[in-house]
Amino acid sequence: TSVLLNTITLTAEDYLCRPEDNIYNIDFTRFKIRDLETGTVLFEIAKPPNSGPVESEEEGGDPDTSAGRFVRYQFTPAFLKLRTVGATVEFTVGDRPINSFRMIERHYFQGRLLKNFDFDFGFCIPNSCNTCEHIYEFPQLPDDLIRQMVAHPYETRSDSFYFVDNKLIMHNKADYAYNGGL
Repeated sequence: TSVLLNTITLTAEDYLCRPEDNIYNIDFTRFKIRDLETGTVLFEIAKPPNSGPVESEEEGGDPDTSAGRFVRYQFTPAFLKLRTVGATVEFTVGDRPINSFRMIERHYFQGRLLKNFDFDFGFCIPNSCNTCEHIYEFPQLPDDLIRQMVAHPYETRSDSFYFVDNKLIMHNKADYAYNGGL
């Protein structure tokens, strides 16, 4: 785990694993972000029940291997002033037990690492639906950096790396704009 991630100093250009590397059939079905100080829900999305994996094709008939692995968020500038956020994720697991499920997430602005998060989901039983809330303690950003992040939408990016027994099985990407409501 650490050897792979120590070689990554910027947002990864490509995905570092293939969708078929997810041999545990982990499927994220719901995601919610809330401000822990006020309890306000800032973002929530859920897959419709019984909606299998999303399949899309790029022009030319080749499957889009990034489908379902990229999310674009838009928040207001106030999001950057939050101190503590809870991110609740719901996910299902296929028919294999997962002994050590871990996520490492890195957030960057214009190539500069803002924060590294490391969360352990622990053991997951086969054929289960699991819910977990991770607490994000946000770094307090200088006002000039906040202004730059608001002025440059989608130049804030993240990579989320998911490991089982220290083996990378999923890699998701996101980008963020903080100019909502302007």
